[in-house]
Amino acid sequence: MYCIVDIETTGNGIKGNKITEISIFKYDGHKIVDEFTTLVDPGCEIPYFITRLTGIDNDMVRNAPTIGEIAPDIMRITEGSIFVAHSVNFDYNIIKNELKGVGLEFVRKKLCTVRLSRKLLPGYHSYSLGKLCSALNIPLTDRHRARGDAHATTLLFEKLLRTEGAEQVFKVFLNARSQEATLPAALPRDAFERLPEKPGVYYFKDAKGKIIYVGKAINIKKRVLGHFYDKSGKEVRLCAETADIDFELSGSELLALLIESSAIKQYYPIYNRAQKRKIQAYGIFCYEDRKGIRHLAYNKLKMAPNAFTVLYSPTTCRLFLEEICKKFRLCPKYCHLQENVATCSHYRIDGCDGICDGSENIELYNGKVLDAIAHMKAQRENFIIKEKGRTYGEEAFVVVRNSLYIGYGFIEKDASIRSHEDLDAFLVPQESTLEAESIIKSYMVKNSRNMVNSEAEPYHFPS
Repeated sequence: MYCIVDIETTGNGIKGNKITEISIFKYDGHKIVDEFTTLVDPGCEIPYFITRLTGIDNDMVRNAPTIGEIAPDIMRITEGSIFVAHSVNFDYNIIKNELKGVGLEFVRKKLCTVRLSRKLLPGYHSYSLGKLCSALNIPLTDRHRARGDAHATTLLFEKLLRTEGAEQVFKVFLNARSQEATLPAALPRDAFERLPEKPGVYYFKDAKGKIIYVGKAINIKKRVLGHFYDKSGKEVRLCAETADIDFELSGSELLALLIESSAIKQYYPIYNRAQKRKIQAYGIFCYEDRKGIRHLAYNKLKMAPNAFTVLYSPTTCRLFLEEICKKFRLCPKYCHLQENVATCSHYRIDGCDGICDGSENIELYNGKVLDAIAHMKAQRENFIIKEKGRTYGEEAFVVVRNSLYIGYGFIEKDASIRSHEDLDAFLVPQESTLEAESIIKSYMVKNSRNMVNSEAEPYHFPS
């Protein structure tokens, strides 16, 4: 026995989505044996865009029964039946959530007519209910009303049930281990099956091939399945738009994190909230004015010639230069902490020896600036991180030079590497960002044994 279901809702995500109309046709495999259709009072305002789509407005549902009043009818008519719908997870999860709100547990086997149609009726450009019914000459009246859509879905289901090979397909789809009821309606099963159970990055794509979400995982297949089981509003919307999933192996969590961060900034996926904003890098640099006095200053990295320190906000740059001023008794004016002043008068720095009022020798002052620069350069880190490769015979590496993340690469374990240049031939160059810097610093705390000083040992990896 089957119950073919369609609902109309207020359209506010799964947990905030309230049913405004429901229609259920009970079908025994040959004919319709029962029907339950009613408008539903959602207990909230119906948005105007939903009214434009469905025609259901607040006046129509004002005297309609609530979900609590019709819950016994839903439980009765669906009891002992397989729950069928077009994009079944949407209807099923909303009904399940609504019934849970009135204290009822709703558990039914599920079948999706979108996934069944893709399997039994391949080759159609679109599997939306309207376009599929049009292509198959199935009558569809009252589109975007629950009864009209449910009746058309029933006729489509009947056709699927009579299609050659349907018996075996239905058997597979109803097998709990097949996960057919869990997979997104538009996602081909083989796109999920080819996902590896290894570390890497995965890319959710819509029907046009556009990347809409990027994620990383130690076990790609398991993590992707977690998205399908997650019933939060964002995850349901993401899965509803997913038509393909691509992946990229990383070999380790570190590489997965770095590749994921780079991909988010490159593709700007609509379902990734974190790391979208590109953070501006600033460089601390030195220049000499007409009087021969050396200045320390900061600017956007591309405008900072031969920067010896990279930071990620003007505020951080100023605080950094303040500490340098204090440590080396430099002048705030010539460190650009005070602009348009004849002599310095910084409220936190009082160690200037008089270069700004002419009482300090320029050569002596420049010597202190050079000492400060030497100190900053000494703080720069140059190292290589060795990690697991994507295969047994491969190793991964991450390069940091002058405290900047340069990129990553993969190399065969038996490759002959004699210099930086040899290693760079395998390097995938990357932009150093605040996120990448944070990822690497967090890794360094727990995995220092995997790090090699590249100045002392430019190409040696620890075994």
